[in-house]
Amino acid sequence: MDFDSMSPIWAQVVKRIKSEIVTGKLPPGSKLPGGRDLALQYKINPNTAARVYQELERQGICQTKRGLGTYVTEDAALIDALRSSMAKDALEQFLTSLSAIGMSAQDAIQILENRVNQSSVDC
Repeated sequence: MDFDSMSPIWAQVVKRIKSEIVTGKLPPGSKLPGGRDLALQYKINPNTAARVYQELERQGICQTKRGLGTYVTEDAALIDALRSSMAKDALEQFLTSLSAIGMSAQDAIQILENRVNQSSVDC
């Protein structure tokens, strides 16, 4: 994973794991790698890996079972809320980027409609 120097590494790994959860790559109830394995997987410091799990647990996205490991929540409503929140964040970034180049919300809607129509033709 290539890290962005503009935000903390732990936050970027948290975001990646959340993406894997909402896309189903990490299904509800699945076991996450141990802290050392996570550190090796992302080439990060083990303390950073611990911070990742602390943050995911604080947000309720995962649960650590003493002696067994860390698991993705099985709360489907929480995962759906996470997906909605991530979609809203992506939309906000999109609108902010378009606004920065002088485009209105209506222009954004038109761009989206054109792209969706183009996608349906490509299928």
